[in-house]
Amino acid sequence: MNVASTPLQNLSIIIPVYRGGDAFRRCLSSLFPFIARGVEVIVVVDGNDAESERVARAFTAKVIRLAQNYGPATARNRGAAIAQGDLLFFLDADVAIASDTLERAVTCFATHPQIDALIGSYDDAPGASNFLSQYKNLFHHYTHQTANREASTFWGACGVIRRSVFLAIGGFDESYRVPCVEDIELGYRLKRAGYRIWLDRSVQVKHLKRWGIRSLLKADFYYRALPWTELIWRDRQFINDLNLQTSSRLSVMAVYGLLASLIVSWGWTSAIGLAVGLMGFLLVLNAPVYQFFWQQRGGWFALRVIPWHWLYYGYSGLAFAIGTVRYGFQSRQQLWQLHPQFKK
Repeated sequence: MNVASTPLQNLSIIIPVYRGGDAFRRCLSSLFPFIARGVEVIVVVDGNDAESERVARAFTAKVIRLAQNYGPATARNRGAAIAQGDLLFFLDADVAIASDTLERAVTCFATHPQIDALIGSYDDAPGASNFLSQYKNLFHHYTHQTANREASTFWGACGVIRRSVFLAIGGFDESYRVPCVEDIELGYRLKRAGYRIWLDRSVQVKHLKRWGIRSLLKADFYYRALPWTELIWRDRQFINDLNLQTSSRLSVMAVYGLLASLIVSWGWTSAIGLAVGLMGFLLVLNAPVYQFFWQQRGGWFALRVIPWHWLYYGYSGLAFAIGTVRYGFQSRQQLWQLHPQFKK
């Protein structure tokens, strides 16, 4: 595909930022050649963040500054409200584009006019070098590279949508005040309204975020898994794709079976055999994942991935259980408010 000559005049890039730091500078640095070519780049400074505003203006981006920190959903909506392009390209402030990212996205819309939105993928060379950052971002890359072409949701870190469709659907849900599942929620509404979302694996960005143990667990559990569970129940979106594949659900059950068998084995040694069997089952079930890490970073890296990957299934399952209970309680509360007689 020849992407070098693809026109970008109808593209508006929208970046919400709050205390973006060096990653934000690298993000804008990757965009600067396109700003110079006249591509509209809109930075929405989400609250009191003079440094990010200064950096954005230095790169000659259009800048909106919000009076307080409203969250990325509101920030993206404010950017979209002034955008001039027919295509809105949403980027996170901690990603850098490749030289062909924008052209590939625009070309996909030009050659496939039936699609209404598009999501891309992280590349296989994350910006931060520590193990957790490499693991987390490579796992995200693998998930998108192996997902269905007909996507089931949207992605705010690297997602493009026709402006007319975005306005018709009402934009992002501004009740989400922190970065969490506002992009997934938008994707669910798009699908429910009959719009088509594609995943183009060639549209890639580099994730620059450095993950630590605390930031990874907090983001995965509180900002992703818990609200996503409630969203799944709200929309009944049990789709065999991305993080919700059947293999992932089976892995969650196997991890908890493994944990139970290890606990029981203290008083019943025969349970050790069951634990070994479940370990083998997890290894076979997730063999493509571990093979990917082996090919990307070598055997020792892949071995270190395994406990973190199983831990991921563990806290994802816990979040799903807690989120399910919370959703059920909230649904009952709403039912009681509408029909007080049911409370008896």
